[in-house]
Amino acid sequence: MKYPEEKGKGKTRMRRVIGERGIIEGFRISLGVGLMGLMFLLAGAALAPTSWAEGPSPSSKQLLFFYPTKTFEDGKAHFFEHKTEKGITIKYFILKSSDGLIRAAFDACDVCWPEGKGYFQKGDFMVCRNCGQRFASIRVNEVKGGCNPAPLAREIQEGNVVIKVGDLLEGSRYFNFTKKG
Repeated sequence: MKYPEEKGKGKTRMRRVIGERGIIEGFRISLGVGLMGLMFLLAGAALAPTSWAEGPSPSSKQLLFFYPTKTFEDGKAHFFEHKTEKGITIKYFILKSSDGLIRAAFDACDVCWPEGKGYFQKGDFMVCRNCGQRFASIRVNEVKGGCNPAPLAREIQEGNVVIKVGDLLEGSRYFNFTKKG
């Protein structure tokens, strides 16, 4: 030991150094975890299926949902829900059909909607869960009426599928089960 008067204080000094290192390491770990959490949140926001566009108020029919077009490259129907202010849950799907177009429709039709069953995808077809009728993906959003999936207006803008909330609300009649039939 260099300083005899500090005999017995070596452990204390060592604890102080370790304590400082521990604080620094703890800070580094916390910072790292915090940054990873921030990256996770930002990545999650980028991958989120929907986001609100700027609009005058939450009840405005000019609000928009945005979905990155790359989400639909797999050709599979992606199902979504929107709960209205009146508590009605509107269900819809978006898919890239076999002809390469991105299409959208309500998860209901003019005939079977009171059953509330919707559709499932089987290969290149959307199949009604109630009556079993099959509809080619290229006819979704093109043919309406009967048991065809009810079309939902959509636009493609800057790499996004854009759906107006007003258009979505038009389909609430297919999901208001208090007035069946």
